[in-house]
Amino acid sequence: MTGVLANQQIETMIANGHISATPAITEPQIQPASLDLRLGTVAYRIRASFLAGAGHTVEGRLAEFEMHRIDLSDGAVLEKGCVYLVPIAEHLNLPETLSAVANAKSSTGRLDLLTRAVTDHGVEFDRIPAGYSGPLYAEICPRSFSVLVRPGMRLNQIRFREGQAVLSDDELTTLHAQTPLVASNGDTSALIKDGLGFSVDLKPQADGLVGYRAKPHTGVIDLDRIGAYPPRDFWEAIRTDRERIILDPGAFYILVSREAVHIPPMYAAEMAPYLAMVGEFRVHYAGFFDPGFGHDAAGGSGARGVLEVRCHEAPFVLEHGQIVGRLVYEHMSECPSRLYGTGIASNYQGQGLKLAKHFAAP
Repeated sequence: MTGVLANQQIETMIANGHISATPAITEPQIQPASLDLRLGTVAYRIRASFLAGAGHTVEGRLAEFEMHRIDLSDGAVLEKGCVYLVPIAEHLNLPETLSAVANAKSSTGRLDLLTRAVTDHGVEFDRIPAGYSGPLYAEICPRSFSVLVRPGMRLNQIRFREGQAVLSDDELTTLHAQTPLVASNGDTSALIKDGLGFSVDLKPQADGLVGYRAKPHTGVIDLDRIGAYPPRDFWEAIRTDRERIILDPGAFYILVSREAVHIPPMYAAEMAPYLAMVGEFRVHYAGFFDPGFGHDAAGGSGARGVLEVRCHEAPFVLEHGQIVGRLVYEHMSECPSRLYGTGIASNYQGQGLKLAKHFAAP
């Protein structure tokens, strides 16, 4: 059946040998509509990001770009500004009917930890063609903070799909009329064009807070430590009374969407950059929204989306309510047997403006 594969279908893929791993895949890796991928035991410091290209393997190209190897067995620091390639524990042997797409996990994106999947013969990051059989690699580039990593850590995730699963604008309009997919202070109007548009919330809280900007010189973050780091050591709080901020080139920001987002159980979504020329910035690193995000038994109450924003060449004025991105919705092949925020560890259900799980509450 056409659509994104649910957790129980991923379990069947594992049982049938379409996904294998050493050590064996564990239950916590299996999410409602994706599989968490684990780091292997070695990292290659490389001098430049690269794709294998048609007819080439990653291992074959690695000799051109490898600078040195790092044993991760006892933990190792991946330094800010450097590029690394890490073999993934999971191996794919996809049927000809199944393709896949990878993306960074939420906490990875909120640390400005650029993580992309690379495959043999690949000509795109994060895109795995139907029928692919071979290894997976994670390209990791810490942009704001140096990080301590170990084998088995889960920095990115992979989604499997059969056929064309993306909802057209007409289908999205119909679905939104049946069950609101976005809402802001009771307003359920939606901008639907090549997906569901969403905007940034720069209306100040009581203390004027609207977001956070990464500090340029900080300590190392151990990715196994949860709630361990004081935000003030790594982040500058952004406050305003004008419902706008100016983004600095090269700076990384954590902001939040104005709209509460709802992903019904039979759908999955992915955050994508807004296609219009709205400014010189990127609005996401971690883009998967699982079935059940912002959902409750009574219907969609919604949860706001956290925006990971990096400004590029020029300073840019960002204003409250400005459209900054879009959600592309997809059909699920089956309804997941468990949903985001229901019976599984879901760190960001019902969230507002929130840093990664590694930081203590402000």
